[in-house]
Amino acid sequence: LKLVESGGGLVQPGGSLRLSCAASGFTLHYYSMAWFRQVPGKEREGVLCISTSGTTDYADSVKGRFTISRDIAKNTVYLQMNSLTPEDTALYYCSRSMPSTGCRFDTRLYDNWGQGTQVTVSS
Repeated sequence: LKLVESGGGLVQPGGSLRLSCAASGFTLHYYSMAWFRQVPGKEREGVLCISTSGTTDYADSVKGRFTISRDIAKNTVYLQMNSLTPEDTALYYCSRSMPSTGCRFDTRLYDNWGQGTQVTVSS
């Protein structure tokens, strides 16, 4: 069972990035999947989540700028990030929820994590 994030990098303020999270060893759309982010010295923060039914939940800080989606055929979840600001700089993690927990931004409800991909927003 594995989650592998990719797509991070350095981007200027106002720019866009798309992160990918490829899942293996399980069927991704049978679980709620979420993106979290973390900066040094702070707790891991939930950003977006997509439930098994396809409904989504967002942190207020990213509403209108970030979207989450999934490709069932590729067993991959994506994070499209637009209008990036320096405050979005963080290590971004993909995670799988425990069964039947829905979309809640509580790290204790997630049992598998990727290694993270760094996003840096700077001019």
